[in-house]
Amino acid sequence: MFRMRLRNSSTMPMSRIGLLLRRLSSSSSSSYFSTSTSPPSRSRSWSPRDAFAAATERVRAGTLSPEDAHHLFDQLLRQDTPVHERSLGGFLAALARAPDSAACRDGPALAIALFNRVCREEAGRPVVPPTVYTYAILMNCCCRVRCPDLGLALFGRLLRTGLKTNEIVASTVLKCLCCAKRTDEAVNVLIHRMSDLGCVPNEFSYKTVLKSLCEDSRSQRALDLLPVMAEGDGCSPCVVSYSTVIYGFFKEGKVGKACNLFHEMTQQGVVSDVVTYNSIIDALCKARAMDKAELFLRQMVDDDIRPNGVTYNAMIHGYSTLGQWKKATQMFREMTSRGLVPDTVTWNSCMASLCKHGRSREAAELLYSMAAKGHKPNVVSYSTLLHGYANEGCFADMVNLFNSMVGKGIVPNHHVFNIFINAYAKCGMMDEVMHMLTEMREQGMSPDVCTYATIIAALCRMGRLADAVDNFNQMIGKGVQPSKVVYRSLIQGFCTHGDLVKAKEFIFEMTDKCICRPTIVFFNSIMHSLCNEGRVIDAHHIFDLVIDIGERPDLIAFNTLIDGYCLVDNMEKALGVLDSMVSAGIEPTVVTYSSLISGYCKSGRLDDGVILFREMEHKRVKPDTVAYNIILDGLFHAGATIVAKKLFNEMIESGTAVSISTYRIVLGGFCRNNCTDEAIVLFQKLGAMNVKFDIAILNTMINAMYKVQRREEANDLFASLPACGLVPNASTYGVVIQNLLKEGSLEEADNMFSSMEKSGCAPSSRLINYIIRTLLEKGEIVNAANYMSKVDGKIISFEALTTSLLLSLFSEKGKYQEQLQLLPAKYQFFGGVI
Repeated sequence: MFRMRLRNSSTMPMSRIGLLLRRLSSSSSSSYFSTSTSPPSRSRSWSPRDAFAAATERVRAGTLSPEDAHHLFDQLLRQDTPVHERSLGGFLAALARAPDSAACRDGPALAIALFNRVCREEAGRPVVPPTVYTYAILMNCCCRVRCPDLGLALFGRLLRTGLKTNEIVASTVLKCLCCAKRTDEAVNVLIHRMSDLGCVPNEFSYKTVLKSLCEDSRSQRALDLLPVMAEGDGCSPCVVSYSTVIYGFFKEGKVGKACNLFHEMTQQGVVSDVVTYNSIIDALCKARAMDKAELFLRQMVDDDIRPNGVTYNAMIHGYSTLGQWKKATQMFREMTSRGLVPDTVTWNSCMASLCKHGRSREAAELLYSMAAKGHKPNVVSYSTLLHGYANEGCFADMVNLFNSMVGKGIVPNHHVFNIFINAYAKCGMMDEVMHMLTEMREQGMSPDVCTYATIIAALCRMGRLADAVDNFNQMIGKGVQPSKVVYRSLIQGFCTHGDLVKAKEFIFEMTDKCICRPTIVFFNSIMHSLCNEGRVIDAHHIFDLVIDIGERPDLIAFNTLIDGYCLVDNMEKALGVLDSMVSAGIEPTVVTYSSLISGYCKSGRLDDGVILFREMEHKRVKPDTVAYNIILDGLFHAGATIVAKKLFNEMIESGTAVSISTYRIVLGGFCRNNCTDEAIVLFQKLGAMNVKFDIAILNTMINAMYKVQRREEANDLFASLPACGLVPNASTYGVVIQNLLKEGSLEEADNMFSSMEKSGCAPSSRLINYIIRTLLEKGEIVNAANYMSKVDGKIISFEALTTSLLLSLFSEKGKYQEQLQLLPAKYQFFGGVI
């Protein structure tokens, strides 16, 4: 980093340009630059113009070092002939724009340091008199090296010299103010004080301020400047000005305002270019507003602006991010149809989209096509496909692809190895994980924090906590700092497997290392998993741990524990947690009551459930759809149909939303409790209201109609399924087949079974057993034998009832013993049973 020789370095607050001019033209500003009276040496054989021209070329070529530049100025300051202002200005401008190179890492800083040398000689005799352009270049350098206050000090020095300012200097002052985060002052100068600098605002001045406002998330303020810009004498808003503000709105997430401003720009007669469209399309894609991005793409084409690779890359990446692989592929084809050559980024985006949808085989074809068309896949290409294979568990393909990648000279990075390690670890294949670690080290790479995090998480899931701790210690020993993810895995592992003391140690270790320790949300997740497994006691221990480490259990923590005790039918404990919850100052919600009511219903204490439901209303907790569904289901299962019907009407009158689940419970409840006619009336009423039923409700109603001998209506309902947008499932076919068999319509039942198989619905073992038993009882031995051949002992096997029936019918004393040979050979052993 460069070092300026400053005596009094301070920032200069400024609210008005007049104050700036007064302060910066005072003698105090001279203290920013040190002075010296050392006399220069003289040299008559040296040509400043030629020396600076050669040095400028070396700057542009990236071969001029700071030592060479200082040597040049040593020669300059030892001779009497002033260098021409263009030579010095050109040299400093080249330094200001020079990219970092091996010879010089910071051209702008070097330019300022060299000018400082000139300033030290000024008290003696002028050697190189700076011009207004020189000052503008140096002020710009100050902005580049993020020292805008130093740039303003240079402006003060410029004012003291008496040089006349111009638009370039004024614009650079605005740039310095914006870089110093003094944008409001820049706006004030732009609108009110430019005349004090002897110029009017130009296009560059406005662009500088507009960009700064948008970068500060003040795009609305920038928008307010556009009419001011249009009213001025200097310029009118151009496509760049509008694009800056449009992009600012996109960055702030204000998509609507951005699109409206684009349309306003068009109405003002400002013609958009490909850069404008690309920036808008890219922003819309990042905002996941792909429908709007597509509209802008079509408008772009309509405006005769040819989309380029950047346009399609944005679209493909946007669709890929959303997982819309068909759209991404469509964009890829459209891109190639326009004669555009996809680059590596395009290919990678398409591959990523396919892999996200489990279409790694197609992604692999793209990879091979990419190589065939002259694009060399990079490590990102291979990583994308490897990740796709990993998600699909295609380990052999992963290994082959890895070997292919290495064979083509592409060096695998940490990400590649971590993909393998993560894939193996998820499947508990720890031997393969260790093999990849060895391979990784042989490639000269050490495991990083992601590698260790993956391994430790896998070991914790498997209950191998000692091995997890060993890897944790190894990680620290190798100088890799554990992340929050690592600690969370260890804490979750020890909590899940009951070692809360060790979990507590890791929690406090996180605190000691200033790592944000797990919140109540993290522990709630563990408690929820344990409760779902029926391990509510373990969940309660974690609840106590939360309190012990100083965390305050929240509503979700209490509700999780209450629900856990209800699931294991321990209502006393659940009510105890409820009391603790109220004591902690947390009011029960409808979720709390719903869990308790469900617990009462499942444990057969329906009266207590109803009492609690009514108590909820008295506590001013309004029952929601779920609460009503729970109590309705409990009442129907208990046969309390009249009470359930009354409560259902109450639900409708209260304005509570009635869901499809509610209708399923009520219709099913009526049918179970021999109120089939009421179910059919309600079903027809709901149909007239255009309620969209699911297949489960229709299965229930088809069965109900068969039950009350309304066969034609049942058949019509079955036939209407496609028109309702529904597809019969295995349960649908099972309901129809069973009812047909009950009626004795054996041929129709056979035809329906064939339709079931053709539709791709696999019959359940329960249905096959029912069919076999029914046919045997009706004496249809040949037909029953056909269905017996479908019993494979794996997916479909004989139930005890079926086996018992076969024994009774085909044993030596059985009714059908003489027809034993009609059975499949493997079941003829039933005839040997006495």
